Amino acid sequence: MQITCYIKTNVNYDDPITEISLKSYSSSRDVKAAVDKITQKGGQSNVGKALSYINKLYFSDATGNRGSAPNVVVVLVDGWPTDKVEEASRLARESGINIFFVTIEGPDENEKHNLVEANFVDKAVCRTNGFFSLPVSSWFGLRKAVQPLVKRVCDTDRLVCSKTCLNANDIAFVIDGSSSVGTGNFRTVLQFVANVTREFEISDTDTRVGAVQYTYEQRLEFAFGQYNNKAELLNAIKRINYWSGGTSTGAAITYAAEQLFSKSKPNKRKIMIVITDGRSYDDVRAPALAVHRQGVIAYSIGIAWAAQDELEYIATDPDKEHSYFVDEFDNLYKYVPKIIQNICQEFNSQPRN
Repeated sequence: MQITCYIKTNVNYDDPITEISLKSYSSSRDVKAAVDKITQKGGQSNVGKALSYINKLYFSDATGNRGSAPNVVVVLVDGWPTDKVEEASRLARESGINIFFVTIEGPDENEKHNLVEANFVDKAVCRTNGFFSLPVSSWFGLRKAVQPLVKRVCDTDRLVCSKTCLNANDIAFVIDGSSSVGTGNFRTVLQFVANVTREFEISDTDTRVGAVQYTYEQRLEFAFGQYNNKAELLNAIKRINYWSGGTSTGAAITYAAEQLFSKSKPNKRKIMIVITDGRSYDDVRAPALAVHRQGVIAYSIGIAWAAQDELEYIATDPDKEHSYFVDEFDNLYKYVPKIIQNICQEFNSQPRN
């Protein structure tokens, strides 16, 4: 577990500063001694600034982040924040940070008109079910909040905010290797696959990626979890050899379902990205419908001579959000941010347990 706390800064230094980094100490005794030495600075309660700072700088490899451990932020604030927290909190949650708010006391009736953002806790935490927020009526009651907070932080099954659009997926790339693609264009397709992959957090417990190349036949290039390091995965994508042959997209979709999605983890979102440059020699409608029924979110990327009707059959509804077409292979890169944005929007719109 990796935990940080927000410490208020003083009037002259309203920007956040790091009092203790994740790699500063390796024992609880040393951490406690360091905490005891922290002096109160006074000044503003810039919680939004603090969360933005933590999201951008705190949980990095350079500061001691461990990819396998949940990232947790405990925000202690008395009264109310002096800046807005909603947007900074959303971005932090989407980065996989679990935000707990411990609020001490609160604004009295005469102070409420100074609130910058009403209901800021409900806007900041993963959802308003009370798990990520711990109100304390007074400073005298803060000690009693320690054990309840520790119990929640250690309940890793409930840290749903660590499951984000970037680390909660099994993504299968189904890549057309037919003769019409050509060697040069195939390398462009692989670069597109790498660019999409690069946006995700890759590990056995985060997003996993698999790839199938197809012509008349199908070939499993690598399975989910075969490469659990992003650098190794990107190298594996680069090493895929162009096959050349016909175009049986329907059979490739069925093959991906059998070889990849049948081995998906229950808590993973199943995403299939089909990339093709021509009309299939076999039916795509029935195989696509079958994977849709299995809960697979399907994207279709058509290039040059790809058939629009087949792209729509393959894509999950609504088609316009899951189906894309480009005239030339060199324009594939334009759809990387759109695909990532749509994956995240769909993820964030789903209810959490």
